[in-house]
Amino acid sequence: MCHGVHLHIKNCGLFQHPLWGILFSHPRDFTPVCTTELGRAAKLVSEFSKRNVKMIALSIDSVQDHLSWSKDINAYNGEQPEEKLPFPIIADANRELAVKLGMLDPDERDKDGMPLTARVVFVFGPDKKLKLSILYPATTGRNFDEILRVVDSLQLTAYKKVATPVDWKPGDSVMVVPTLPDEEAKKLFPKGVFTKDLPSGKKYLRYTPQPE
Repeated sequence: MCHGVHLHIKNCGLFQHPLWGILFSHPRDFTPVCTTELGRAAKLVSEFSKRNVKMIALSIDSVQDHLSWSKDINAYNGEQPEEKLPFPIIADANRELAVKLGMLDPDERDKDGMPLTARVVFVFGPDKKLKLSILYPATTGRNFDEILRVVDSLQLTAYKKVATPVDWKPGDSVMVVPTLPDEEAKKLFPKGVFTKDLPSGKKYLRYTPQPE
């Protein structure tokens, strides 16, 4: 576990070129939705690792709570109830990091009236810059398959001059970015560029098989 918010995130192993990073917060330890989320995240660590993605969670609870709760998460997954998860959890007991990163949910409060952290997902690229942020309310669990999908899109579009259309999945055709001239597109995408005819006559819907 990462002890306290004064640790630089990179000290938890999150940012090491050419790695990508995901920082995700949850409202509280020992709560039902959070347990299912971290359980699913733990199950998918190998999938994120294939994509060179390191994960780190954040909660406003203590390190001791994180260790104890990890047993429940592992048990939920049908594993041995150990005080260890395949990713660290930052103990942000004073809410310092949550405040700095805008992670607090104004509508969800604890028994003392203090705001809880929302379900935030931040995806960082190898350049340590934020590439994606998603905010879920405390009452809605995240879809980690969708997070994997957007990571695939972010990584593909970071290195290829393409964009991914609605409901895209790895292996589907992608779209050529509008700023790329047709002649250059033909050279970059030898598998072909296919344009959909539209009533406007504009040739902006250009598709190509997903590049390697």
